[in-house]
This record gives sequence, C-alpha cells and structure tokens, in this order.
Amino acid sequence: MKKYVSLLLAALVLAAGLPSAGAAPADSGLTLSSASAVLMEKETGSFLLEENSHEKLEPASVTKIMTLLLVMEAVDAGRISKDDMVSVSAYAAGMGGSQVYLEEGEQMPVSEMLKCVTVVSGNDCAVALAEHLAGSEGAFVSQMNQRAQELGMADTTFLNCTGLPAQGHVTSAHDIALMSRELILHHPSIREYTTIWMDTIRGGEFGLTNTNRLVRFYEGATGLKTGFTNSAMYCMSATAERNGMELIAVVMKSPTSNQRFEDAKALLDYGFANYASVPVYPDAPLAPVDVLLGVQAQVQPRLERDCRLLVLRGEEAQVTTRLSLAENVEAPVEQGQILGTLEVYVSGELRDSVPILSAQPVDRLSVPGIFSQMLSRLLMAG
Repeated sequence: MKKYVSLLLAALVLAAGLPSAGAAPADSGLTLSSASAVLMEKETGSFLLEENSHEKLEPASVTKIMTLLLVMEAVDAGRISKDDMVSVSAYAAGMGGSQVYLEEGEQMPVSEMLKCVTVVSGNDCAVALAEHLAGSEGAFVSQMNQRAQELGMADTTFLNCTGLPAQGHVTSAHDIALMSRELILHHPSIREYTTIWMDTIRGGEFGLTNTNRLVRFYEGATGLKTGFTNSAMYCMSATAERNGMELIAVVMKSPTSNQRFEDAKALLDYGFANYASVPVYPDAPLAPVDVLLGVQAQVQPRLERDCRLLVLRGEEAQVTTRLSLAENVEAPVEQGQILGTLEVYVSGELRDSVPILSAQPVDRLSVPGIFSQMLSRLLMAG
C-alpha cells in the first residue's frame, strides 16, 4: 500500500549540528511504495524525511553496511591492511545466496573482498572478512551489535554479518541511515568500491556488476548497498552527492526492485531540490592574537572544525557570521585553548557556534625573560 512521506524540517542544534526530534509539520508530496523510508543529510546527520522510520524490519544484505564499517575501521586504524590475504574457511565458502563462489582454502586480499561485498553483495566474502577480523562470525556479530549500540541504533539486532534470513535479525530505516552516515563520513575511501559499476576479480576471470544500478544511472551517486530476501523484500541505502551536499536515502520492504530504486531516487531528488549545504567561513582571515608575557608575541587562532550549514533552498544568501575573538591573552597559552567563537546565523537566527582555538602553545616568559623583553623595548624606544 502506498504511503505518503511527511516532511521533517531539520532544526540544527548549536555546535552538534544534529536535528531535533518532533512531528512532521507538512506533507512533502512524495508517494513511496516502501514500508519504511528516511532521507538524511550526511554532514549534519539531519533527518529531512521520515516515514515509519523506527519500524523494525529485516534489512537483508543492507546488513553488510555494518560489516563494511567494521572492516574499514580496522583498515583505517592500521589493524589490518587492504593487502592482507584472507584465507577462506569451509564455513565461509558454504554461505550460499549472493556470492563469488569462494573455495575452501582460497586466498584473496582484503581489497578484493571489499569489492565483492560492495559490488555484488558476496555473502562468502563478508563471512571470510568477519572471520579474518574476529576469528569467527559469531565474535564479529558481537562487535557489530556493540558498534550499533555506540551509534544509537536502538532498533537493531544483528544475528549474522550477511543479512541472510534469521528470526530476530532486524533494524530500521533510521538505524540504517546512522550506520551509513558513519561509514561514508569517516571512511570516504569506501567510495573506491561503492562507485564501481563493473569490474573483475581473479585476474579478470570473474566479472562483477553492481547490484545498485543508481551508480550508473543517477547523477552524483556514490553508493551504497542493496538488499533482498523473500521476507525482507527489496531494501537499499542509496547515497549521492551534488554541489558539496551528500544525502542518504533508505528504503525498506519495497515490493519490487524497480520500485526500490524509484523510491530512492524520489527521496534524493527531493533533498537536492529543497536543501543546500553551505560552507561557512569568517568574513576575513583570522588575525593573530597578541600574547602578554609570552615567549612568542602572538598566537594564531583557528576554527575548531569545518562548518557546513544545512539550509532550505533560497536561504543561502541569508547565512551570516559574527566573529568574537580576544584582543589578547596572557601566557601560558595551551594548544587548543578557546580564544573566541564564530556564530552562524540564518535570517538572524543563531544556527551554529564554532569555537576558535589556539593553533599552538605559548609558554610564559621567565622573570629574566621579562626583564630582557623590557630592556629590548626600552632600547628600541631610545
């Protein structure tokens, strides 16, 4: 049964840039076939659209987003390398479903297995990677659930790393968006795999074609993961970027593959048509701050973080900033010490506040140093 998706206008809270909870005040006009759906903006984590977003449903192979997240975290932390060879167990080789027909004892580098999981949803490769990282799929699934808790995925219980049917293996569109954001925000190199349309493994002997056709047919598509089982029906988390803004569209339990893709496109189109991500900078470069009684006369300030503001289309010109920066500071100055703030407004309403920090430490002058400095100033004055 078709459902109408209601619009949740994103209310950005200070500093964190996350949305506030609340009822949707208006109808977006979208008609979707999926039982559950969300649209999220990556940088702020704001939910732009929600429909039955916390309904617990089977995610099928969209599960593998968490599998990919744990693998990429291990790679980026240096615990494993993409060049590491993964040995295939009999258990991994016997997974069935979507697979690249790994054989027991076969070896394949982590990078190739990542490709197989993202492009063709290889169950055998997902399990082989899980065993490589944690020793067994069971131990890896424990890590998946722990990470889910850390991300606030309260609707989620993982029972395997593949998404193959298992009673009680559930998540929600809301939670899928959370783990999708974590993956693409903090591990952008996953795009090396999620944007592949066609490729090969085993020296060109085995062809791969992406299960996510948006990668080829939707402008700006960056990934991410499809899923299907008879009970879960058609699911996906679709990501796309245009004009510096990346969106995450999640649809669950769509009746057909085509309707799944159409729903994802409709959500993404809506986001790109109605929202913009605006980079925010001070009106002028941050000038050095004088340091009193310091071994250095000045310290360079810097923004604590990059700032991008999510606004409705048409509000871009209404973004203004107000800079508050100390004229001077007394030594010692710690690296990271707060020297001021950059306040960001939209139509006069405060939307964000970015601390301004000391870029380096400055030690305090010793007593002989103070006298030496005073003497130098007197001589220069003379």
